[in-house]
Amino acid sequence: MWPSWWTPTGGFSAGRAIEVGRLLEAEGVGHFEEPCPYWRVEETKRVADALSIDVAGGEQDWDLASWQRMIDLRAVDIVQPDVMYMGGLWRTLQVTEAAARAGLPCTPHSANLSLVTVATLHLLAAIPNAGQYLELSIEGADYYPWQAGLFRHNPFVVTAGHVCVPDEPGWGVEIEPEWLARAEYLVSSLDDCG
Repeated sequence: MWPSWWTPTGGFSAGRAIEVGRLLEAEGVGHFEEPCPYWRVEETKRVADALSIDVAGGEQDWDLASWQRMIDLRAVDIVQPDVMYMGGLWRTLQVTEAAARAGLPCTPHSANLSLVTVATLHLLAAIPNAGQYLELSIEGADYYPWQAGLFRHNPFVVTAGHVCVPDEPGWGVEIEPEWLARAEYLVSSLDDCG
């Protein structure tokens, strides 16, 4: 069974992405994420224009001018800003608001089970153009060993296909003190720069 979306992580030319996209359409895949290198916006637009399935993109982009260009060109059908790559919620909200004005949904990129996904849950609950999905990582501690035991209580419990937004004070999560005690701390200064 195919997943509801599929991503080659920007690995195709527009022509090849269209060929693969046709196969995905035939299998009922819901959206095709970042088919072309993210900085080649015109190629992604060619793919989006050629396919009937939604093309999503932007997960690696952080520049507001690039986002506006992507939205103005309608290069994607779904915007995917990453709260951390964007530098926080305020800049991410600027992208989601520009997308909302253009009638585009937002399914943010959230690559692991850390604060990026916690922030993404809160973002999705706050915007009018939230997409259909939360990108919830299936990679566990084998893939991201640092995320094991990060939170005191797991905020990502899936019930009937849904994850609830944590509603405790702050972000609704508590970092596990033992995780913090094991963490490596680095300090840098201007003196370290030569």
